[in-house]
Amino acid sequence: MKKQQQQTKTPDSPPSFFKVLKKSALSFFAMAPMLLGVIGLVGLFQTLVTPEMLATLFQGNPFVDTLIGTVTGGVSAGHPMISYVLGGELLKQGVSHYAVTAFILSWVTLGLIQIPAEVEVFGKRFTLYRNILAFIFTLIIAILTSFTVQLFS
Repeated sequence: MKKQQQQTKTPDSPPSFFKVLKKSALSFFAMAPMLLGVIGLVGLFQTLVTPEMLATLFQGNPFVDTLIGTVTGGVSAGHPMISYVLGGELLKQGVSHYAVTAFILSWVTLGLIQIPAEVEVFGKRFTLYRNILAFIFTLIIAILTSFTVQLFS
């Protein structure tokens, strides 16, 4: 009797490790072409776009620069460490704190290049809401952060 109870699985029992591993591997291989494309686009951007090119976009108006920094950072996705280096180079070239803060925040939180992969994994609705909220809060946080830095400097 005990052997019969042990052999029958209840619907609440978790799937075996190997079934989960197989399902994860299949999902990864299905997404691999999309991930490779995103990685390739990010690599191309980091190679072709220099800090000098980015510095020419900014105009000196804090609010316009914040918007331009947010859009530019959102279009150009990459590793956070690279955004700090680019931010430092932009500051050296006289770009405002508003623009650099917005650029770094949107570089990390937004990712227009990564949207197709994100839609594939998380769905359209989640991706849309996440990117809209990240855009809005990047603008707000960049302005508040830069204002606070200027206040205490």
